[in-house]
This record gives sequence, C-alpha cells and structure tokens, in this order.
Amino acid sequence: MTAFLDISNLSIQFPRSPVPVLRDVTLRINRGEYVSIIGHSGCGKSTLLNIVAGLLPASAGGVVLDGREIDGPGPDRAVVFQNHSLLPWLTCYENVKLAVDRTAGRGMSRAERHDWIEHNLALVRMTHARDKRPGEISGGMKQRIGIARALSMKPKVLLLDEPFGALDALTRAHLQDQVMAIHAELGTTVIMITHDVDEAVLLSDRIVMLTNGPNAQVGEVLAVDLPRPRDRIALASDPRFTGPRAAVLEFLHHRHSLPAEKVA
Repeated sequence: MTAFLDISNLSIQFPRSPVPVLRDVTLRINRGEYVSIIGHSGCGKSTLLNIVAGLLPASAGGVVLDGREIDGPGPDRAVVFQNHSLLPWLTCYENVKLAVDRTAGRGMSRAERHDWIEHNLALVRMTHARDKRPGEISGGMKQRIGIARALSMKPKVLLLDEPFGALDALTRAHLQDQVMAIHAELGTTVIMITHDVDEAVLLSDRIVMLTNGPNAQVGEVLAVDLPRPRDRIALASDPRFTGPRAAVLEFLHHRHSLPAEKVA
C-alpha cells in the first residue's frame, strides 16, 4: 500500500560540512498517523522537518506527499515552531485570518471565512481572546493561536517543531491534551519533533529514533500500542506506557548517548 507521506533515501549535506547531516533516511507515514521524531541535539530532527516543509532542499532522495513530490513550501503542510511567530500588531483573530485569506479561504465568502476562523479559534479554546494581541496573552495562549493558524490552512500534514518546548510544565500538559483531542477530532496527519520522551509516548502512534549526528539515520521505529483517547494519569503506571518509555530511554541514553566531548 502506498504511504500518504513517503520519505525515501533522503540525505542532506550543507556546503561547508564534510559529512551529511542526515544520510539515507527512509520513513513512510500513513494518513492520520501521529509520528514523533526524537534524538539528541544535532541529529537533524528539525532539518528533516524543514525538508518535509519544503524549506530546505534534500541533497539526495526526496519526499512525496499524497502522490506529489515536495519541491518547496505549500499550504498542504503547516508548521508550528517553538517560537509562535505571530505578528504582534495583529489580533489573535487577524493572525488566523491572514492564513485563511492566503490559503484555505480561497473560494469562500467573507461570512464563510469568518465562520472558519471562529471554528479554529474554538478548537484551541481561544475564542475569548480573539481581539487580543500577542503581547496581551501568555506563551501557552500564543502557541494555541499558532496551532489554530496552522489548522486553519486545512493542511494535509501538520508539522510541529518542539511546539511545547518553551512552556512551563502545567501549560505544556494542557496543550498536549488539547493537541490529542484535536488529532482525535480531525484525524490530521502529524509529525512532531521533541526531546521529551514522555511527550512522544503519550501523543504518538509511532516514535522515530534518530542516531547521533552527523550522518544521522533512522536507528529504530517504535510502535506505541496505546488505545485512544489517552489519559496521562491513568497511563502513568500502565506497562503499555512504561514499556515504550523505557525502550526510548534505553536507545537514547545507552546505545546512542552523546560522546563526552559533545556533552560538555
């Protein structure tokens, strides 16, 4: 069966680097799947995401999404970065509206665009802050707007680059739960970069573990056999959660720990 997103024999080498950042990476992702990519700093996680986003060209191999080769950015892929990247002079509503007007809103009437913006604000529970500007809301609320903006584009793939990394633990947990609920409701295909093992196990259908860079490759792919919806409290001592967690930790800290000179 043809994969929805097919990353085939992908390598990338920057001009001043003697070796590739990523070498011969192959990964096939099904429609509606939630896949996390994890590995030590410098292994090329964000580089891989940027190639899928069309922001970087591969040196070899390529990416095919829904039967079409990716050769640049497009509205079929929406990215949420760790930095929310909202325009500070626009309200929350206007930040989402900007994305809708340029992508998903083509062919919609003004009333339909308005309803679609309100729908996506409601998905992330930010309707109450629609008229506030980014400087007037918290970091977690900014990320909610970033997610709403991405979803409003009706992307085939949602790309999350450590979207919760700069948030406090409580806000992070709330947003993780919200992303799980949105994924359950919409069935969006998601690729997420993370350093957080618990986050990867809680949210994902599969976890892709990269070896250390440079010359990083897919070291192991772990299926997470947890029923949805998932309750973080109930799963805390569930072997179906603790088993994958231990497997990822063992990969990262025993078989692919950073050399001492890189830790310093």
